[in-house]
Parts: sequence; structure tokens; C-alpha cells
Amino acid sequence: MKTVIILGSVRTERQGHKAAYFIQKCLNDFGMETVLVDCKIYNLPMLDFMYKEMKDPEQKFKDLHDIFVSADGFILVTAEYNHGIPPALKNMLDHFQSEFFFKPAGIVSYSEGYFGGARAVEPLRSVSAELGMPAIPIAYHIPKIKTSFDDEGNPTDPAAPSRAERFIKEFDWYIRAMKAGREGGTPY
Repeated sequence: MKTVIILGSVRTERQGHKAAYFIQKCLNDFGMETVLVDCKIYNLPMLDFMYKEMKDPEQKFKDLHDIFVSADGFILVTAEYNHGIPPALKNMLDHFQSEFFFKPAGIVSYSEGYFGGARAVEPLRSVSAELGMPAIPIAYHIPKIKTSFDDEGNPTDPAAPSRAERFIKEFDWYIRAMKAGREGGTPY
């Protein structure tokens, strides 16, 4: 199974890389192949044309298209910005569409506060559903992100991997079920 992890924050002193590295290690330990897509590295322009509408897309759009098409599922790593999702994450998702169809999304949210980005999860569920990428019921929330992990994604709380295990097992179930469904055909 191939999972694409999309890291949505592009701020200078962002903390999301810690969550992305951590969940990537957990997924790899579970036996999944992963690719990390960092919105900051791709630095997409604000949406004017979707990939499918571009006449001669830049190479980075072609690369993202290929990465997204090859995925069996997605992990969306989101900060919470004013009860919403980072603009760079929304912009990345909006550039594509059919690449996400019938593939599950797992949401990893984080914040410096005690709620762990929980208020960003609901709007992201709506966006992912509209893209044909339904979010799994469980989300993985990370409170106090600055002190929860080091810069390489190693948790300071030894219970973090066991907390992530249920999330990953549920994601794995959905990724396998939806892959089997796609192999049997899709409605469009």
C-alpha cells in the first residue's frame, strides 16, 4: 500500500514537519510505502487553473499528479489556523481532483494548544469528501506540538506510537477496502 502524506503548513517556524515525520515513521513501521509531499517545497501558485485544465503544466504539477495517482490513500497533516486549515494545504488540494477519487484520507492535526488542531479537522473532512477522498472516522490529534516531538519527529511521550496505532490500523482497513473497491470498478 502506498500512502502520500501531505504536509500543509508553509510558515517559517512551522512545527508540522514533526508530526509528518512521526506519522511517516509509524506508517513505514506498519509496512506501508510512504511519500511525503511538503507544500512548502512545491510552493504552488494560488489556484488559477486546476491541473486538468492546464495546457502545458510545469514539471512540479506533473510530478504531483503522478505521485497522487499512484497513491492508495492520503494522510493530511494540518495545523489549525483560526479554526480552519492552512491556505497552502487547501490550495494544494484544490489544484487536483480525480487523483483523489475513491482513496481514503487520514487526518493528523496539531496545534500548540490542548485541542491538538481538532477544530481544523471538520473543515478538512468537508474538503476531502468533496474531492472524493473520504476521511476515515478517527483523526490523530497532537496537542502541544512544540514539545511533543523533536525536529526529527521522535516523540517525547513514549505513549505516542501506541496512540497512533489505532489510527493507522483504521486507515489501513479503509485503504485496503477502497483499493479492493477500485479494482472492482468505480461509478465513474
